[in-house]
Amino acid sequence: MKKIFELAKKYRELIAYLIFGVLTTLVNWLTYTLLVKISPPSVNALTWITVSNAAAWVAGVLFAFITNKIFVFESKSFAPATLAKEFVSFVASRAFTGVLEVFGVPLLVKLGLNQTVFGIEGMAAKLTVSVIVVILNYVFSKLIVFRKKKD
Repeated sequence: MKKIFELAKKYRELIAYLIFGVLTTLVNWLTYTLLVKISPPSVNALTWITVSNAAAWVAGVLFAFITNKIFVFESKSFAPATLAKEFVSFVASRAFTGVLEVFGVPLLVKLGLNQTVFGIEGMAAKLTVSVIVVILNYVFSKLIVFRKKKD
């Protein structure tokens, strides 16, 4: 049991990142689902889906920023200049990996990674890009956004 606690302490940041990553995904999915369910009848369905997806992305990024800042990377400063710098770089890095995901999946499918996984065509490409995006988001957050100052 002691060994487990030692490992948990050693990898606390990574474990917290994964836990809050799952919660961020749930925030995204729940926001999207709620917005799609309350779709006004007068709005075009595709337009509403697009708006709902964009709003879900924003909600997920906001949730991820707050939880990453406080619980994962434990960035203590809430000075306006620091907060603004962290927020802008966080959103920019998430926008970059979002674009990577949007274009990466079809690119990998075109390159031949279009295998069916769980009965879903192209899911191998989606899973591959998702892993790359999660890793890049962690690296950007750790090394750029919430970088610890050296004493």
